[in-house]
Amino acid sequence: MNTNRNHKNVPERGIDNKRRIFLKDGLIYGTLAGIAGVTSLTGCSKNAEEEMSPAEDLMREHGVLNRILLIYDNCRSHLIKGELFPTEALHDSATIIRDFIEGYHEKLEEDFLFPRLLRQNYLVELIQILSVQHAAGRGLTGRIIELTSSNDPSDPDESRELIQLLDSFNTMYRPHKAREDTVLFPAIREAVPEDEYYKMGEDFENKEHELFGEEGFDLMVEKVAVLEKQLGIYELSQFNPK
Repeated sequence: MNTNRNHKNVPERGIDNKRRIFLKDGLIYGTLAGIAGVTSLTGCSKNAEEEMSPAEDLMREHGVLNRILLIYDNCRSHLIKGELFPTEALHDSATIIRDFIEGYHEKLEEDFLFPRLLRQNYLVELIQILSVQHAAGRGLTGRIIELTSSNDPSDPDESRELIQLLDSFNTMYRPHKAREDTVLFPAIREAVPEDEYYKMGEDFENKEHELFGEEGFDLMVEKVAVLEKQLGIYELSQFNPK
């Protein structure tokens, strides 16, 4: 009897061994597959992080614009009070508006966004108003640059005009950029196929590099920070409620 039981246990041990080998191999292959899957997902995630959407690109450029609007507020306040301030900071800020915002950012909107939406008869009235405001902004910027080119707008009439120009620019552009962020940019995301949408983002990046170099946006942010420091408005904490 004992011999028979031992004889029966031999194949059972063989089955157990095979099962253990199978489970072990399965764990190894599963682990390897899991590692490969994680690597693949990590690669996809990395690509997704590096691929900036057109809306994100345009909205961060609005961040540059908004920081210059704060510079304009500060300079206008000095002019109203008759206080001395580094006028070259105002001149350089207007130059950034002319080159980066009007000459690049708004051109992207006019060349890539407006035509696509107009072809679909979408947001026609809004785009017409935005286009008019782009043209008006360029006129204001040109005059601000002209009045600050001497770095000493000491003439009372010129100071009054500069105050009005800065007020007109900020009054127009704060609602302008807010409407683009909340209406125009989401609309373009819905209006074009996904592959075309992200191809547009690549075109934006290529144009930025062509005009301002590989670090175009970062360079503009650094320039704005320097101007903020000249005017004493760089530290974010100073805007905390009193």
